[in-house]
Amino acid sequence: MTSVSTTGEIGASRRRRAIIAGIAGNVMEWYDFAVYGYFATVIGRNFFPAKDASASLIAAFGVFAAGFLMRPLGSLLFGHIGDKLGRKLALTVSVMVMAVPTFLIGLLPTYQQLGLVAPILLVLLRLAQGLSVGGEYTTSGVFLVEQSASGNRGFRGSFVPLGATFGVLLGSAVSAAVTTFLDRASVNSWGWRLAFLLGLVVGAIGFAIRRQLADDRSAPGGAPPVAAPVHDAFRTQWRTILRIVGLNAAGAVAYYMCFVYVTTYLRRIDFIAASKALDINTIALLALAATIVPMGILSDRLGRKPVLLAATGGLFVLAFPLFWMLHHTETAIVLLGQIAFAILNAAYWGPSPATMVELVPNRTRCTVVSVGYNLGLAILGGATPMAAVYAIQHSGYDLAPAGLVMAAAAISFVVILGLRESSRTSLPTAVESAQTDFAMAGSGGQLQR
Repeated sequence: MTSVSTTGEIGASRRRRAIIAGIAGNVMEWYDFAVYGYFATVIGRNFFPAKDASASLIAAFGVFAAGFLMRPLGSLLFGHIGDKLGRKLALTVSVMVMAVPTFLIGLLPTYQQLGLVAPILLVLLRLAQGLSVGGEYTTSGVFLVEQSASGNRGFRGSFVPLGATFGVLLGSAVSAAVTTFLDRASVNSWGWRLAFLLGLVVGAIGFAIRRQLADDRSAPGGAPPVAAPVHDAFRTQWRTILRIVGLNAAGAVAYYMCFVYVTTYLRRIDFIAASKALDINTIALLALAATIVPMGILSDRLGRKPVLLAATGGLFVLAFPLFWMLHHTETAIVLLGQIAFAILNAAYWGPSPATMVELVPNRTRCTVVSVGYNLGLAILGGATPMAAVYAIQHSGYDLAPAGLVMAAAAISFVVILGLRESSRTSLPTAVESAQTDFAMAGSGGQLQR
């Protein structure tokens, strides 16, 4: 009895360590992207000075988007590492490639101190971060879901977006502290740097945790790693890559609209104080964190498709009403609108890691999931804040960003309708995937449930 009990305790301890290691890098990744979004206005003034404040802000968000353009390259690099050399190595390297540039941004001289070199260096550092992000989220999702039984893959996979949410919460909390305890002049001149300098501490903790993972230099199930995972992924899994791109359209736009751009929206459009805007966003993020894992569990019980269809359908139908609430004069209504957006995001992000992993065979899983996910994020997610600013500026309509959310939700809804339910099936092998693609080709590309 003692031996069985001890074995169970060791197994539970390993599962806890795996979950912590899986989410550690996502905390770092999303911490950085959160603080950049929160201080985008200040960064625009310091690195892209212009007579028109909107032009400076668009330039700052343009750099934000530039980091996303590196994500597909990062997905190729870290997908190759994860499939060929092991998930542990990919996870360990990615967290530090994010942390060091974050720290360096906090030390970077401004345009007035260094001239044109300053924004060029900022862009280069953001590109390095984008390279890291290209492998971080998806590799950690693959890592966690692969170690789960079919009945709890949604639960285990949901810890990946939960870690990302904790990162945004941490970024929000640090940003709120900076804007609360420092006056505006101090925040604009040097206070904003504190949030970036702290990123090195967050990254070092993630690196230390991941170094303790067991080595894994072969594909799951003991199969030898594929010789050229990138080539194999594009040759045999291009349809799956396209499905993952479409699947993530709603999540990419909704998340970056609702939790990165929205603080700028509340300050510039609603004229809400920066500290109050951050407080509203932090409360909404707490609602997101509280509901992501339950949504993952719900997808284990009801299936991935019902939960994802409810999320994307809800985003399509409610985008305009919720933006109307965000634009309201009453703070309580603004907060309710943001919380409703948070719950819809949770319904999407909770099941999504397991859904993506369940689409892909084991030997090229990191590459296919990473490429599909990051193509969608690069095309849609990174450009969302900039597109929202542009839409309002050129339409003169303060609710214009809702249309972007609706369009993305419609794309994902259609893609999800065409997916088969995978919550109660085993993870696909290379052979099973080849048979599926053959069946799709013979039926005009339609997957049947």
